[in-house]
Amino acid sequence: MTTRQTDETAPATRATFGTAIADPAPLGLAAFALTTFVLSAVNAGWVPDTVEPVVFGLALGYGGLAQLLAGMWEFTKGNTFGATAFSSYGAFWLSFWWLTAHLSGYGIPAGDVGKGVGIYLLAWGIFTAYMTVAATRVSMAVLAVFALLTITFVVLALADFNTSDGLTKLGGWLGFLTAVAAWYTSFAGVTSFTFKRPLLPVGARE
Repeated sequence: MTTRQTDETAPATRATFGTAIADPAPLGLAAFALTTFVLSAVNAGWVPDTVEPVVFGLALGYGGLAQLLAGMWEFTKGNTFGATAFSSYGAFWLSFWWLTAHLSGYGIPAGDVGKGVGIYLLAWGIFTAYMTVAATRVSMAVLAVFALLTITFVVLALADFNTSDGLTKLGGWLGFLTAVAAWYTSFAGVTSFTFKRPLLPVGARE
């Protein structure tokens, strides 16, 4: 009798696993937005290049670890899109932290550094482009984040390939718009929970 009851309740337990945790998306979006904003401020020339190391701590702790955790929680909730996105961009910021903090110690010829960083950014642009296709089924707000991020990666990649300050500044401005879109989407998620009703439209797909 005890075994039968355990077997009958097991499927229900599996079905509800992960539903008790909070939505990790606002955290992941906020971490991405804030780190992107600070880096974009450097790229756009709003602050001197000498302060770029300020980004490293954010890339490690917030953009990296916080997003990676958000991705793991999305796996728990069964959200393949959110898990793939947050885990990947968390890993992006962790790799960015390592790359930029240690690049000078690799002994790469000065003329080849831009090519290496360019292909790195282009690869992330390709990944973001196909995630943008998937984002069309999530919401208009999320789609805006991914579309803007795709363009940002491509422009910054071209900037590094061509050593173009103008394209770097353009990439900074595009990154700023991406950060604003991500912050908006995060804010919409947080306030929807705390106010128990949507305060901002996100254009969610049915």
